[in-house]
Amino acid sequence: MRDIDSTHNWTTIGVLAGLPILLFVFSLFLGRYTIDPFTAIQIIAAGITDAIPSFPVSIPHTWPAVMDTIVWRIRIPRICAAMLVGSGLAISGAAFQGLFRNPLVSPHILGVDSGAGFGAALGILISGSLLVVQGLAFTFGIVAVVATYLLARVYRTTPTLVLVLAGIIVGAFFQAMISLTKYVADPFEKLPAIVFWLMGSLADVRIGDLIIVGPLIIGCMIILLLIRWRINILSVGDDEAKALGINTTRMAQIIIICATIITATAVCISGIIGWVGLVVPHIARMIVGPDYRKILPVSVVIGACYLLIVDDIARTLTAAEIPLGILTAVIGAPVFAYLLKFRKVGWE
Repeated sequence: MRDIDSTHNWTTIGVLAGLPILLFVFSLFLGRYTIDPFTAIQIIAAGITDAIPSFPVSIPHTWPAVMDTIVWRIRIPRICAAMLVGSGLAISGAAFQGLFRNPLVSPHILGVDSGAGFGAALGILISGSLLVVQGLAFTFGIVAVVATYLLARVYRTTPTLVLVLAGIIVGAFFQAMISLTKYVADPFEKLPAIVFWLMGSLADVRIGDLIIVGPLIIGCMIILLLIRWRINILSVGDDEAKALGINTTRMAQIIIICATIITATAVCISGIIGWVGLVVPHIARMIVGPDYRKILPVSVVIGACYLLIVDDIARTLTAAEIPLGILTAVIGAPVFAYLLKFRKVGWE
């Protein structure tokens, strides 16, 4: 029996390790401009060898120059962004579910998406510059969570229930502000841009965006992975955690800060994408059980693969690109309903 369990574990690890690589390569040749798999791999290899002047082997460029542009400037940044955003939202949702001891919690529970959405809408309204839109989205996402935390501090101890209620209040306020920006926006130019951004898309992501947001998301993900064993203790209850010597207030602050930075950073480059941080942790829990030492890394892998698959569908299914927020809801809602039907939403 022990040998069977060990084989199953190694099989799961192998699948989880290999799936992101396979999906990455598969996504390279998907799109309106067809590139066969062999050529896509050649383009990647040539780009790597060309970047190393002393590399002994040179791969001849037998393909049109436009393919280099499509692969390196459009598809690779978009693929990396999809995997980065998906993994970030998934690990944030898993960490919040452990912190709040609630399987229905998502990364947006503290109002970060509403704040970031208002910031982006305001940026589109006053400027239209992508840098301004992303900067205001990130800033107001952080402002929303800070406001939530300060509002919850009226109880001094900041119990999780009050924190959730404060997040609902702040989220409702910023949703009203989003509606106000839509109301005053130009209905022919600004309003469609605001609506499309709020529905989520990775079409405008470039290498420069990844250089800026990548370290923030990856750094916070590493912190959450390093403290994931403490989330196990927090998920049991505050009293038990304190009895084991855990500073619950400080740990909650670290988790909230890291998850907020991840979510705000993800939202500022992708728009509002729901359901990823809610559904993926439950799928991870079904695979590896309730241990957060395993749930968080598995959520990272599944989240990256899930959003990459959704983005591939979004850019290839129809002639006009489908917003990611629509697809994640269309896919996520039935999956979550399935989990509810078979009682797989919970901690068992």
